Amino acid sequence: MSHETGRESVQRSDNIRNGLVPFQAEPRAAPSAMRNTQSGRPGVAAFPGSGLSSDRRIGLPSKPAGTLYRGREGMWSWVAHRITGVGIFFFLLVHVLDTALVRVSPEAYNEVIGTYKNPIVGLLEVGLVAAILFHAFNGIRLILVDFWAKGPRYQRQLMIGVGVVWFVLFVPFVIRHLTHVFGG
Repeated sequence: MSHETGRESVQRSDNIRNGLVPFQAEPRAAPSAMRNTQSGRPGVAAFPGSGLSSDRRIGLPSKPAGTLYRGREGMWSWVAHRITGVGIFFFLLVHVLDTALVRVSPEAYNEVIGTYKNPIVGLLEVGLVAAILFHAFNGIRLILVDFWAKGPRYQRQLMIGVGVVWFVLFVPFVIRHLTHVFGG
């Protein structure tokens, strides 16, 4: 006999479909467990080993535990890929707008370009190159993972390869660029 209401059943199936809880039959607590719970509160059942708990007293849905991504290299590359993509987009937007000034007024264009010749913008250029290099090589890695049959198996090694190639290309650029920016 099921103790779920129609609404709880729909919520649970939505959570399963969205990957919020593992697909398994939810263990039911015996009435005695409802009184003697691990939380010490009456009416709150904990289901050991399942990662699920439910507060039936106030009708809260089950809370998934252990379903959050653990922060492996795939997640961080996903986050960095989005951040670098947005950063590059905003750089390109500013670049197109300030380049469009040349048609309006060459003097205004020269004035805007003159404001870019300072150490702060030089450091921002270092960040831009870092973002472009990472975004490009991580994009190649993603293509390999998606379209190469062995790509998913070698995802970690590919990520390490992206880091090595990024480092080998980025460090010489930083040395050369910062010596130029700071007058070396």
